[in-house]
Amino acid sequence: MPEHVITREQTLDLARELHADHPQLELALRLIANTGVQTRHLVQPIEDTLRHPGLTARNALYEAEAKARVPEAARRALAFAELSPQDIDMIIYVSCTGFMMPSMTAWLINTMGFRPQTRQLPIAQLGCAAGGAAINRAHDFCTAYPQANVLILCCEFCSLCYQPTDLAVGNLLSNGLFGDGIAAAVVRGQGGNGVELHHNASHLVPDTEEWISYAVRDTGFHFLLDKRVPGTMADLAPALREMAELRDWDVSGLDFYIVHAGGPRILDDLCTHLNLPPKMFRYSRATLTERGNIASAVVFDALERLFDEGGPDHAAQGIIAGFGPGITAEIALGTWNAAKGPDQRPAGRLRAGQTQAAPA
Repeated sequence: MPEHVITREQTLDLARELHADHPQLELALRLIANTGVQTRHLVQPIEDTLRHPGLTARNALYEAEAKARVPEAARRALAFAELSPQDIDMIIYVSCTGFMMPSMTAWLINTMGFRPQTRQLPIAQLGCAAGGAAINRAHDFCTAYPQANVLILCCEFCSLCYQPTDLAVGNLLSNGLFGDGIAAAVVRGQGGNGVELHHNASHLVPDTEEWISYAVRDTGFHFLLDKRVPGTMADLAPALREMAELRDWDVSGLDFYIVHAGGPRILDDLCTHLNLPPKMFRYSRATLTERGNIASAVVFDALERLFDEGGPDHAAQGIIAGFGPGITAEIALGTWNAAKGPDQRPAGRLRAGQTQAAPA
């Protein structure tokens, strides 16, 4: 997480100061307070975040900060998975808050010792769903190439998308909801402890492509959020249930849930539609409270909390789901594998043929 922190109270005070004459200020303040977000991390101090030097300067800052911060996350994930850059066969780089071409993947291969043959897969336009998509594409790759290993990197500097002229209530809410963060994970074709991935799928809610979007203007990315977005779990919860049924699992009876926490309404509605107690989404809720919505990195922050708690029992069943523009859900089913054979170290190895997700 970047070192600059802003609290909910500071956010509310700034909203009162900057938008004192806004006709819907009280509504915006109430919505921000109800997000449950207590702290967010920013890549710049707040006074610099509130300035808008233009798209050129912002994108240059995105590139500089990404290059300064992403390698450490990559090194931590590789160490956790007991691999070196030479062991990685694909790098998936996820970001929707800045643009680079060549992708960040090319710079990483050139500077961190990855093999020139390493596949590159940048994912830019799935927004908050892209963390789930990265896991699913890594799973697909390791299924096709069982000896392969994939490094996933998410770099989201949402604060660089702040637009001082966007004064709709939804934009004011977003200014108090999104945070910055970097996440990394390794998916191993063989070996490793953690989530053994079994099945993945996507689901798009028809005719909702305008509900979450960017307007690309001279001043950069302008985030557009439809007021109907918080209610989308009514459509996506059945998709989660149908996917679980493909493996004869009951989505309301799983042992762990790692889902994108775009806001508290998403988690509350999942509890209702899936008939689950709130504690089942405690990892995602904690991410929202302590980090805010960090876009594609949310599922990895929540997954790390599951690891830090020691994980569930061996063979426990669970789901990972990212939600984002489209409206799209990227869903993975897996079981927790904590077994350690005689040649398996704590962070390390399972029997051959398993695909594991291990967070930084």
